[in-house]
Amino acid sequence: MATSTNTWAALALLTNALAWGLAWWPFRELEKLGLHPLWATSIMYGLAVLIVWTWRPHAWRGLVAVPALWWIALGSGLTNVGFNWAVTIGDVVRVVLLFYMMPAWSILLAWLILDEKPTRRSLARVAIALAGVALVLKTPDSPWPWPQSAADWLALMGGFCFALNNAMLRKLREVPSEQRTFAMFLGGALFSALVGSVGTWQGNWSAPPMLGGWGLTLLVGFAAFFLLSNLALQYGAARLKASTTSLVMLNEILIATASSVLLGASQLSTRIVMGGLLIIAAALWAAVDE
Repeated sequence: MATSTNTWAALALLTNALAWGLAWWPFRELEKLGLHPLWATSIMYGLAVLIVWTWRPHAWRGLVAVPALWWIALGSGLTNVGFNWAVTIGDVVRVVLLFYMMPAWSILLAWLILDEKPTRRSLARVAIALAGVALVLKTPDSPWPWPQSAADWLALMGGFCFALNNAMLRKLREVPSEQRTFAMFLGGALFSALVGSVGTWQGNWSAPPMLGGWGLTLLVGFAAFFLLSNLALQYGAARLKASTTSLVMLNEILIATASSVLLGASQLSTRIVMGGLLIIAAALWAAVDE
């Protein structure tokens, strides 16, 4: 029975990795139809908030009773602003690899938030991850390994905020799960809408259009798959060790790489592959140690 449960939990986590590994494609398709990824994110998370609110009408009270939940909302919101926007405008593989510098951010934030002092092994992992990031960032046209575009900055910001979100989830693990889930979904809807509104007001992109036909079908289908993937993540992560969860979720990199290269949204080079291998090695080491 335990083996069967673990199998279903692993498949659930793979579903989540599949959703985020392929997320770049519907975001780009929706942008072609005039729906900016920030507005698409806000709509999807808004639907998720309504569903959680219907399921647990009092979940919102946690934001009042436990103000620290707003840090989870902030982390979740800016994670989605960074990642979802970046994969729409940048090279998908480059964005995903920069986002997965998250283990290095996690060590810093665990020290600051959870009072978990870094060890020599954890610092060695940070050094490996930073070496990988340097290889990814260094282009033939740049003298230094520094972010070259808005997509680079957004990916790094998204990874940092994802690490913040995870640290706060651990710190507030005694808070009821529906309150943490509500905070995450509300943050995704709220901050995407906020940044989307600023961009629309400044004329950088248009307000959300009225979608019909293929566009509406894609948005509704993506939202449903997104909600399913989040439920799958909660199911799988609650039944497997954190180290196993981390290992399974690394499949997101492989899925994003394969899909984006096949569909022409990414270009692989020796430098990118070597940097990616170092970043993945650091993440694998962290998972095994944990």
